[in-house]
Amino acid sequence: MTVLTRRHALILAAAAGALPGAAFAQTDPAAQTVQGFYDALVAQMKKGGPARARYDMLRPAVEKAFDLSGMTAVAVGPSWSSISAAEQKTLSDAFTRMTVAQYVGNFNSFGGESFTVDPVAVPRGAEKLIRSQLLTGAKEKIPFNYRMRQVIGDWKVFDIFLKGNISQMAQKRSDFAATLASGGPSGLAKRINALADQELG
Repeated sequence: MTVLTRRHALILAAAAGALPGAAFAQTDPAAQTVQGFYDALVAQMKKGGPARARYDMLRPAVEKAFDLSGMTAVAVGPSWSSISAAEQKTLSDAFTRMTVAQYVGNFNSFGGESFTVDPVAVPRGAEKLIRSQLLTGAKEKIPFNYRMRQVIGDWKVFDIFLKGNISQMAQKRSDFAATLASGGPSGLAKRINALADQELG
């Protein structure tokens, strides 16, 4: 088997959730984080049923794979450091709830979709970039790249580049700015929770 073919086989095996132990050991730990999240995402898609039940099923995987407190701080922006610890927790809890709910809403049923994860990380200083693709049931390939950083020894998602190059965190900060300016932390938390409610029905 050539090196190229072997690499493709590794990616396909990871997407199918059937990666053997010896091969999995060669996968970058940051890529393992993304693959673990995808496995849980596909599982809740296949389960189907009420959104709130799938939310409960997916939330532990999101909390394990994502640096949600760090992402909340970036989404809030420079004013984060001036917000009280209690307000930071309220915003982080709301952001976590919204993140899980949006995945539940956007991936609410299974139609033959699959994900591939490149097992080789791209170094970015102290961070890493993990490249992946969603293959839809219609055979459309949609790239999702993940900015990863270590949090207490574990590699976690810190930003997602939608379609390969659109920073989700930059979008969130832009979307939240006006609400934060007019309503403060409590107003922003209320809005973020409302976004979660829209997805959960």
